[in-house]
Amino acid sequence: MAKGLQGFLWTMLLLFCAIQELGAWAMHTSVEGPGLRQPADPTLLASGRVKRGWVWNQFFVVEEYTGTEPLYVGKIHSDSDEGDGSIKYTISGEGAGTIFLIDEITGDIHATERLDREQKTFYTLRAQARDRQTDQLLEPESEFIIKVQDINDSEPRFLEGPYIGSVAELSPIGTSVMQVMASDADDPTYGSSARVVYSVLEGEQHFTVDSKTGVIRTAVADLDRETQDRYEVVIRATDMAGQLGGLSGSTTVTIVVTDVNDNPPRFPQKMYQFSVVETAPVGTAIGRVKAEDSDIGENTDMTYQVKDEEGVKMFKVTTDSNTQEAVITVQKPLDYELKKVHTVVLEALNKFVDPRFVDLGTFRDQTILRVSVLDVDEPPEFRPLSDLMEVQEDAHIGSVVGVVTALDPDTANRPVRYAIDRSTDAERIFDIDANTGAIVTGKVLDRETAGWHNITVLAMEADNHSQVSRASLRIRILDVNDNPPELATPYEAAVCEDAKPGQLIQTISVVDRDEPQSGHRFYFTLAPEGTNNHHFSLLDIKDNTAAVHTQRVGFNRQEQDVYLLPILVVDSGPPALSSTGTLTIRICGCDSSGAIQSCNSTAYVVSATLSPGALIALLVCILILVVLILLILTLKRHHKSHLTSEDDEDMRDNVIKYNDEGGGEQDTEAYDMSALRSLYDFSEIKGGDGGGIPGEGGPSGNPASELHSLPQWVQSPDLDFSVFRDYICRKVEQADEDLSVPPYDSFQTYAFEGSDSPVPSLSSINTWSSGSEQDFSYLGGWGPRFRQLAALYAGRRGEEDANAS
Repeated sequence: MAKGLQGFLWTMLLLFCAIQELGAWAMHTSVEGPGLRQPADPTLLASGRVKRGWVWNQFFVVEEYTGTEPLYVGKIHSDSDEGDGSIKYTISGEGAGTIFLIDEITGDIHATERLDREQKTFYTLRAQARDRQTDQLLEPESEFIIKVQDINDSEPRFLEGPYIGSVAELSPIGTSVMQVMASDADDPTYGSSARVVYSVLEGEQHFTVDSKTGVIRTAVADLDRETQDRYEVVIRATDMAGQLGGLSGSTTVTIVVTDVNDNPPRFPQKMYQFSVVETAPVGTAIGRVKAEDSDIGENTDMTYQVKDEEGVKMFKVTTDSNTQEAVITVQKPLDYELKKVHTVVLEALNKFVDPRFVDLGTFRDQTILRVSVLDVDEPPEFRPLSDLMEVQEDAHIGSVVGVVTALDPDTANRPVRYAIDRSTDAERIFDIDANTGAIVTGKVLDRETAGWHNITVLAMEADNHSQVSRASLRIRILDVNDNPPELATPYEAAVCEDAKPGQLIQTISVVDRDEPQSGHRFYFTLAPEGTNNHHFSLLDIKDNTAAVHTQRVGFNRQEQDVYLLPILVVDSGPPALSSTGTLTIRICGCDSSGAIQSCNSTAYVVSATLSPGALIALLVCILILVVLILLILTLKRHHKSHLTSEDDEDMRDNVIKYNDEGGGEQDTEAYDMSALRSLYDFSEIKGGDGGGIPGEGGPSGNPASELHSLPQWVQSPDLDFSVFRDYICRKVEQADEDLSVPPYDSFQTYAFEGSDSPVPSLSSINTWSSGSEQDFSYLGGWGPRFRQLAALYAGRRGEEDANAS
């Protein structure tokens, strides 16, 4: 039946094409335009003659043709064709000769291959009509188009897959999830082949799809992520508007159900038990608990809080942001003896609550924490502890400063022993009674040296010294009046010779190292030795200062230019202490305006003693001066001895260099270096010819064994050292005349070599005489240092004699 239906469709399609072809043929004589009738020659139009041209219409060919014979496409024809076969038709362009073939005589075009409109929708070709005999163009080349007729051979396809969408749980019916879209490759302008409709194949219980737009929506309102968090929905797209015979394609859409905060937190247990030692410091973590929440993400974020008043004081709860656990820590020191068990009410609640789901119930839960305090052996505790004690600075050694008390907090109430941390009282100024905790003075106190003392007191169990408590204690030294007042500075004043009576000379103030609680009060008066003074007066101003005034008219520097005024200063006590200070008054010459011009430095009354500071400074200066002088003398002596040692070491040996390699490993005797140090002291000197004359004696039989004569050492019969003597004398005279030379002896070193040496060269390179003419026996008299050389040449000479014989 399918084959019959297909044949029927092909028949109807061919009939339709034939009707189009006949209609076009009937109209070509009256219709002109591009592609229908083209003039053969423009000149023919100008002369009014009937033009000739092509006769055809647009061609169509059905895609996906499955017949065995070539598919007829159409016919091209020229109106000059009389049907006698004199015209040859040809085509060129896309598919010409391969896909499309033309009958040269009739102009019929056939398609020889199966075409696919989805790959190519039309083909552009060019037609020619030529004279078969002359092969000349009878008509201008013209272009025509063959369109591929579409059939429904392509199913819809979802090109943007895979599709993943999401929707919040508990969303209302009709909530849009996402949109899918299918594409059909068929011609959308021809028929319904490309008209697509959508439907749900799987998942229609929970979702629907719009048949035209492809929008997927929820079909129910009770989607629960905690029950099922994703759905796989199959969407189908069908062309031909969903009619019978349409093609279809499908895709799978994954829909993820997102979470909303619709579940409150819940503690798995209604009570949790924890234990902690009573000595746990503040901030110690006791344990962790966590409330479960079926939601995910930020919907599980929660906070914890302590609900009962007692728990708030003793414990603190924080939330671990990573695990959402409640961390319980100690907020206040625990005491087993006061309370052994603490009961805490802990509440958990969601941090983010969705107001849409408030009606589902309260989003919080509570549980009970039971915290047991464990007893431990604790160190003694100071009760009550006062960190300040006071003592008079004149207290005797052994005086009680104060008492500290510590008790064992444990139920055993063990005895306590006391001690002072000596790292805080290294000088042992204070002691403590080990049994009673009484702190006493161990040394004499001085407030002016140290007004405060900070010590650390230790309290420990008598039978367990590892249980130690520490307490910091401040001891203030109270002042007593044990220092007399003194003048603030060594005062000096100047007064003009023409001073008037009652003129203010100097204002005196004092200092006192003591610090009485009621403040200082000083009294000034002249010392007994100055009461007979008629030149100056002292006035107590009552503000801890005094003023010195003149009592006479004018002074005479010639009679006395310095006055020493003793002043007695007394404090208010108790007990009252006093000291005497001296005011130095100089008589000076002044100008008419009262400005001091000059003062004599000679005093008629001079103190017989110097102040300790001035005396120490003077002695230090003298000591530094003596040390500098000794250092300079030592450096000069060292420098002189160093120069002398360098001059002594600058004794230059006369070194004679020669190219003798020695006797090798068999030579066990070293050269006598003492002989080399005595250049002119030879026991025996051999005379001889210093060189040979070329050509004498003639060459020996073997030129390679020829020995050159050695130059001989010749001592001058009378060595003349006058040159050196004159040179040194000139240098001595120059040194004596040089005034910049230091006035002590110095050793001068001169690098003067004198005239040429009388000793000829020892080299035998330039010696022309042969070895046979030389007598080396004189080398034996050159001393022990040439013994090896003499033996070497004597042995060589013996070999030559043996060879000659």
